[in-house]
Amino acid sequence: MKQILNQLFEQQLLTHAEAREAMLRIGQGEANASEMAAFMSVYRMRPISVPELAGFRDALLSLSRDPELGTHDTVDIVGTGGDGKDTLNISTLACFVVAGAGYKVTKHGNIGVSSVCGSSDVLAQLGVEFGVGNDVLQRQLEQANICFLHAPSFHPAMRHAGPVRRELGVRTFFNILGPLVNPARPNYQVAGTFSLELLRLYHYLLQQTNTRYAVVHALDGYDELSLTAAAKLASPAGEQVVTAADLGLTTTVPEELAGGKSAAESARLFVDVLEGRATRAQRDVVTANAALAIRCLEPTFSFAEALAAAQESLDSGRARTALRKLVAATHSHATTT
Repeated sequence: MKQILNQLFEQQLLTHAEAREAMLRIGQGEANASEMAAFMSVYRMRPISVPELAGFRDALLSLSRDPELGTHDTVDIVGTGGDGKDTLNISTLACFVVAGAGYKVTKHGNIGVSSVCGSSDVLAQLGVEFGVGNDVLQRQLEQANICFLHAPSFHPAMRHAGPVRRELGVRTFFNILGPLVNPARPNYQVAGTFSLELLRLYHYLLQQTNTRYAVVHALDGYDELSLTAAAKLASPAGEQVVTAADLGLTTTVPEELAGGKSAAESARLFVDVLEGRATRAQRDVVTANAALAIRCLEPTFSFAEALAAAQESLDSGRARTALRKLVAATHSHATTT
């Protein structure tokens, strides 16, 4: 580890292999707290390179728990966080809309760090149990078209860096790794980023994989397709800037996307959207992000066709049914063990 630190202090970039080795050492508890703090601090002072990010990703995936779902033909919709916007749980809601439309979703999430309520917080409020066995996850995916992978349950290696990250109290490169280390390794992904720089980094990295993806950054700062301003989209087809009008939707204002002030309030908003009590702005932003995922899954679809499928899932109640079935599959485990 000291050799790697010396390279970094001399302003050298790490190769993919060196970055992977460094993260393996951290993940296996072979680096002490001072070494980890120094390592993380370097990347606060300079950008991370694509080979470095790929090395970190590959190390964490190799150390993760495999959910053994029997398929990688699933999709995830996830944001990096860090945009400071405190919206309702748009990406997680969009996942249920996609599941309701008939597609398999492996949602990777965690508790809120930069927001009041992350995906794990809201789903815990709604009765989803974490730390379940792979058999339960398989049942959730089969019965509900969606299973939830609570990040701490699948990334035990992260526990070594956790105390140092908390003591540092600043955003580190670990904050941008989450969307890249879904242990289900889905073949399809929508990733929201808090900056244009990160959008391009994800775009370059995902181009090197077999993933069919869309990376999105709203130009007013949101890590999702917020419809509040123009957004940059990156996919295997290239980059483009789109507005709400381009997508056949109406521009929203930030206040219309506000999340709850607590996990319980966020859960109530979540259920309101799924049960048809959403405002136009809430419905539009959730279905627009779901449509991005459906287009990844159905590349021949126009955005309008994907949006129509998402709207039908939400309006028909099938998105709500996906949540009910997910919770039922979780609890059937609890009552039979």
